[in-house]
Amino acid sequence: QVVNALQTEHHCDEREAHMICDKVQAKLLKECHDPSKMCITDFRIQHWEEAIQETKGGRANRNLASECYFLWKTTRLKYLTLAEETRGMLRDLRKVVRLLLLTNGDTQTQREKIEACACQPYFDAIVVGGEQKEEKPAPSIFHHCCELLGVQPEDCVMVGDSLDTD
Repeated sequence: QVVNALQTEHHCDEREAHMICDKVQAKLLKECHDPSKMCITDFRIQHWEEAIQETKGGRANRNLASECYFLWKTTRLKYLTLAEETRGMLRDLRKVVRLLLLTNGDTQTQREKIEACACQPYFDAIVVGGEQKEEKPAPSIFHHCCELLGVQPEDCVMVGDSLDTD
């Protein structure tokens, strides 16, 4: 969607449009956001602003960066879903065990994703690291999760998607 908008509305050729989006993707993968210094929205608009400037040169264009960010975010959330197989698995698991979703990251971003994929009914509790004193892999957040579920750590199984934090 952003590539299309950059081409049709902002006179970027296809190569430039893809290059801008690729640069933003790289920035997202390396991002280290401190919410005490800047809100996530401004931080991510800054990613777009830098990527546009790095690609096209010239002066920074905050309005275009903002437009790209909100189009990217809206499109991303629109298509964020849980596969039917995943929903079925979570329903089946919840019949026999307590489930908790623990995610690191900015509170606003993570809560928007949780809402968009409508996963709340599948979990007994949801914990967003950005709302806690410490995030994964700090032991304190895992102990907090156990307390929420009323279970002991030795009685839990943790499934993650990142060796660095899980």
